[in-house]
Amino acid sequence: MNTLALPSCLCFILCVLQHGFGAVLPKHRNLFTERACCRRQSHFVYVGQDISGSPVNVDVGTCRAHCGGTYDAGLLGYSRHSSMLDFLRSKKMRARGVASPPADSAALAPSCGVTSTCQPTGLRVSRVMLLDGLREVEVIEDCHCEARMSQCLRVPALKTYHPDTPYETVVDAGKCAAPKTEKAGFSCVPTKFDAALVETPNKVELVQTVEACNMEESCYRVPYVEYYYEVTYSTDGVRKEMVKEIDVGRCLGSCTPGNRCLLRNSSDPEGCLLWAEGSGNTCIPQGYESHTFLNQHGQIRTVLAITSCVCQP
Repeated sequence: MNTLALPSCLCFILCVLQHGFGAVLPKHRNLFTERACCRRQSHFVYVGQDISGSPVNVDVGTCRAHCGGTYDAGLLGYSRHSSMLDFLRSKKMRARGVASPPADSAALAPSCGVTSTCQPTGLRVSRVMLLDGLREVEVIEDCHCEARMSQCLRVPALKTYHPDTPYETVVDAGKCAAPKTEKAGFSCVPTKFDAALVETPNKVELVQTVEACNMEESCYRVPYVEYYYEVTYSTDGVRKEMVKEIDVGRCLGSCTPGNRCLLRNSSDPEGCLLWAEGSGNTCIPQGYESHTFLNQHGQIRTVLAITSCVCQP
């Protein structure tokens, strides 16, 4: 049969009927395993009680970082197998008490390779009315393979506010990303912030966004600018009023001593299953400088600005 005269769609069907799917799909490519890697996985967290007193659990989701590993029963571990048929066969063997063969080392490799990580493609900010008031919960919508950064950088992070309503708004809130090989004791953290306006049925809200990132210690200082009216007098007694800008600074970060992770995920060393209680010490101002000026009312005013931060012992 001369397949050149047939439409492309008919050629595809004919090829499948004659040779099977292996003839039309690229060799050495397992679509089942590819779809299983880097995907959103359900992860329910308790957020409190609603106004009726009933417990509220929200599926905030999590991005699965590896193709293999040990998970709970069900479909959570099917990506360790080369196909759905192998998964069902292994499940049947386990039901009969027959031990399944151990997963090879390739199946335990990072799902996105060594140059990428499995990260959320976007977050949905859900509002839950609880007994003690309204609470916002960030929910992962989907996951994808994201390239690892070679340095500490601000990268896009899309958040959807008021989803499924006429006021749905997508904001690039930003986040900080850095390679794992950075020196110990330092982290890639936000050092400059901005704000975005989000319209709601009741009012316009300000949403904080990340504008810049830098490598800082666990407890660090960030700029925080405040404006004041300052009055000065020239040599001939002329009164002049101007706006004075002072970077008073803020202390951010955590001061938890050591590593609070008590139990790690065997398939994902970065994932912690159980944390020790306690929030650790507090990040507080260590050094400061004073700014003295004359205000509009002719009074001398002194404003203290943070120059450095330290963990409170």
